[in-house]
Amino acid sequence: MNKKIDTAVIPVAGLGTRMLPATKAIPKEMLPVVDIPLIQYIVEECYAAGIRNIIFVTHSSKNAIEDHFDLSFELETTLEKRVKRQILSEIQTIKPQDLTIMSVRQGHAKGLGHAILCAKNLVKNNPFAVVLPDVLINKYNCDLLKENLSEMVSLYNAKGIPQIMVEPVEYSEVEKYGIVGLNNNSNCIVNDLIEKPPVDKAPSNLSIVGRYILPAEILNILEHTPVGAGDEIQLTDAIKVLLTTHEIHAYKLIGNSFDCGDKAGYFAANIEYALKHPSLGNKFKNALQNSLKNS
Repeated sequence: MNKKIDTAVIPVAGLGTRMLPATKAIPKEMLPVVDIPLIQYIVEECYAAGIRNIIFVTHSSKNAIEDHFDLSFELETTLEKRVKRQILSEIQTIKPQDLTIMSVRQGHAKGLGHAILCAKNLVKNNPFAVVLPDVLINKYNCDLLKENLSEMVSLYNAKGIPQIMVEPVEYSEVEKYGIVGLNNNSNCIVNDLIEKPPVDKAPSNLSIVGRYILPAEILNILEHTPVGAGDEIQLTDAIKVLLTTHEIHAYKLIGNSFDCGDKAGYFAANIEYALKHPSLGNKFKNALQNSLKNS
């Protein structure tokens, strides 16, 4: 019987250099998409997928992330005294009571594969999800309770087959991403993975979106994975080794994603989420229309 997925590893140790100068003193994961930090959307996505244990692989400069999910007695007391009960409720529900959040430090920036390996002692011998906090799945284009990460978890729980989320990109963009190749006789069985290949070496234009469901064996493989692209230990290289013993499926993203580690992607996410915001959407739409008229 397959062990069920109840743990997600979220690597948050990166320095956010693509978002400087905004990230000089603020973790990129704490940058707001409208009125909620990016990392909160990511944790909510995991929780909606049935995940109840979150492991942050973090850095000494990222304490604000853990603080965001911790109790803030002084703030809550102040809101209660000022009868700001709606805001108080929002603050108190940032971390559901049945969600456990742990953290482990990544002492050296050796790549995504190394970051995942840092969580080995907490993951133990269990399958787990890897969720990259740079990538925001557009919640307004899909139902998180039924699609994407939730569906990937359900598929693994039912069949025990590792899952990798993918979406197509322009071939001119493949060198920016991990790319997945599929078996010619299947629309989901993975037969190749390459990290940031030149276009003439790319097995397809299916880019890895930043959501993985992996067995515990990947951690043992990572311990012996040599340095790869960018002089880093690449998770894609370890998954390619896993392919020799496991069938792996590509899960095709429903809806669209935003690369919020990139300024253009981050701006696009803010526009989309602001337009759909339940209380601010109409005001923002009018402001945006006026700005476009005057530009």
